[in-house]
Amino acid sequence: MIKKVQLPLQTLNLIVGFAVWVIISSLLPFMREDINIPASQTAIITAIPVVLGSVLRIPLGYFANIIGARLVFLISFVLLLFPVYYISEANSSTDLIIGGLFLGIGGAVFSVGVTSLPKYYPKERHGLVNGVYGLGNMGTAVTTFSAPLIANQFGWATTVKFYLVLLLVFAALNFLFGDRKEQKVKTSMIEQIKGVYKNEKLWLFSLLYFITFGSFVAFTVYLPNFLVTNFDLSKVDAGIRTAGFIALATFLRPVGGWLADRFNSLYLLVGVFSLFTVSAIVLAFSPTIALYTVGCLAIAVSAGIGNGVIFKLVPQYFNKQAGIVNGIVSMMGGLGGFFPPLMLSLIHSITGQYSIGFMLLSQVALASLILVIWMVYQNKLSISSEVFNRTAQGILVTDQKGTITAVNPAFTALTGFTEEEALGKKPNILRAEKQSADFYEVMWNSIKENGMWQGEIWNRRKNGDVYLQWLNISAIKDETTGEDISYVGAFSELTNDQRKSG
Repeated sequence: MIKKVQLPLQTLNLIVGFAVWVIISSLLPFMREDINIPASQTAIITAIPVVLGSVLRIPLGYFANIIGARLVFLISFVLLLFPVYYISEANSSTDLIIGGLFLGIGGAVFSVGVTSLPKYYPKERHGLVNGVYGLGNMGTAVTTFSAPLIANQFGWATTVKFYLVLLLVFAALNFLFGDRKEQKVKTSMIEQIKGVYKNEKLWLFSLLYFITFGSFVAFTVYLPNFLVTNFDLSKVDAGIRTAGFIALATFLRPVGGWLADRFNSLYLLVGVFSLFTVSAIVLAFSPTIALYTVGCLAIAVSAGIGNGVIFKLVPQYFNKQAGIVNGIVSMMGGLGGFFPPLMLSLIHSITGQYSIGFMLLSQVALASLILVIWMVYQNKLSISSEVFNRTAQGILVTDQKGTITAVNPAFTALTGFTEEEALGKKPNILRAEKQSADFYEVMWNSIKENGMWQGEIWNRRKNGDVYLQWLNISAIKDETTGEDISYVGAFSELTNDQRKSG
């Protein structure tokens, strides 16, 4: 029973955490009526909760493995009571900055569920499970949509205090229904970091999540105020439109995870970043609210699907270090939401427009697309290398002049020649001198005419033993000229029984 409720419970936990995380950005238009907030500090106030919400994801992901998700969620909700109350009593921009910094705990809880929940499900469902958990992102939509409506009736300070009740309720739910027997991992944080920090895939996934989740966070915290000031929309209208962006990106996250369970994740990311690049260009040149809406919704689609796909890849490549890697990747995603608001505000203060900022965003997305394509290519090479190294047949590759350029481990096992001894030599180091010159002439004529030759051949090992091989030689041709550029020989030893049956 307890294990079955973990997915819905932790998803609801994330909704609450994210709902608290964006209190300030959602209510900032109301707060500005009572608090003197300089225009130069607006972007800092909306971005500052992202800082702690990002950095804390590493220790929270780690402690989710050490003490379990139940205690991490419980402690986080209790700690959030203090900044939420402090913000409700704020009367200066400094108060909002201080309270917002610690409000980041609400965003940091994301790494808890993505570390904990995969323990309860088989690998082929991790994409969907993490995608469903990612629905907790809708907490930002809940606050963005409902907080302005409530503030219209009760005022922003009372609205903030309502979240104290919500935090107490969910602290109690985690105390009662959290899994006390969750599987723990005792590896130290330093050891886990040492085990992954040199892995290039960690930093590539971090960059990709920096763009997808970062754009989600950035648009979430920036849109309410941006739509009011740039398009003269009402505060409630801006909140509803922002909630629509959040809802679309959030509900597409499990779709991304579901797709990643069924299709090649990297191919999906190629599509995601292609759409993202085009969408950011649309935003850079959109003078009307209609075109801006199209661009934002396209960003929501690419961000939502991309978020789901990336957190299918993390446990796939980092099963033993999932806690720390989830923390690092999700931290980078959170930090990705910190810089765009500051960058857009800085560029706007210098140029009076936002177009350059959105164009820079499109170029970062384009660079990410190129890196994903590179990873697809590297994966293909890795698979080819794995097949080459693990096949039981001896394989040697030569250039067009017949010089050996590569051999596999089975080649060494069958012939006795190490890779160092074979590279740069000719295949005649294996020749047993039992075939005539005519034999080799017929062999090479067949290769030149048909592109391959196969048959029995006597060869010798390094120690001088002569044995019979079944050898297949294939020519690799240049796609443009059709000329032979290399040759691949695959061979296996024929036993006495095989020779008799043949």
